[in-house]
Amino acid sequence: MENKFQFAKDIIRDAGDFIKSNMVKGLEIEEKTRFDDLVTNLDKATQELLITKIKQAYPSDHILAEENGVHHDITDGNVWVLDPIDGTVNFVAQGTHFAVMIAYYENGVGQFGLIYDVMNDTLYSGGGQFDVYMNDQKLPPFQDRPMNRFLVGCNANMFAYNYHGLHDMIEHTLGVRVYGGAGISMAAVMAGQLLAYFSYIQPWDYAAAKVMGEKLGYVLLTIDGEEPDFTHRQKVMFVPKAKLSTIQTYLSQT
Repeated sequence: MENKFQFAKDIIRDAGDFIKSNMVKGLEIEEKTRFDDLVTNLDKATQELLITKIKQAYPSDHILAEENGVHHDITDGNVWVLDPIDGTVNFVAQGTHFAVMIAYYENGVGQFGLIYDVMNDTLYSGGGQFDVYMNDQKLPPFQDRPMNRFLVGCNANMFAYNYHGLHDMIEHTLGVRVYGGAGISMAAVMAGQLLAYFSYIQPWDYAAAKVMGEKLGYVLLTIDGEEPDFTHRQKVMFVPKAKLSTIQTYLSQT
């Protein structure tokens, strides 16, 4: 597993270098489900780069990825979960605040995850048997403090419309931060900069953070408190286990 983990760290940085080398060129931007659900030719090319490297090294492994309908059951064998550019809107509009994400699962059990903040050259990696690091800095487990001494990350619409009472809950904290990318947001949770993160995201958006977070005392569950199913987009929360019951007392059922 050590060799596979090192391989993942190598190829995620390769993907970051590939993005930085090509993002200055003309981007082909497409809309998927609506005008703010974007994909670029660079998303697709980066995913293909990662898949090619994985298949060359581990030809019998499977892939679950964001683009081009590359799907595989997370519980079936060795599965790499890929998000080539998480935060594509940020990537297109700002040229920053986006990440490459990789997770590796065996028969549904997370072995390690990686989130690479490309423009800040910050790699979060670990989980399973591996300690979680931010570059060369080992991250400590969740450090508890009162709710009113934390910021919270949240999907903008879920906050604005007070989904399940999220706006009301956040009123008991120092406030909300909306970064526009699941990877960047959940990395901030693991780094102790946010208490929790709430959003409406796909399996490739949460797979890496779920593995790493478990090592640090966090859980990734649906808003209703169930395990995510890794098959479709769901409303989820990434929260400290130590605060889960407290947070759930704030969340309404409607």
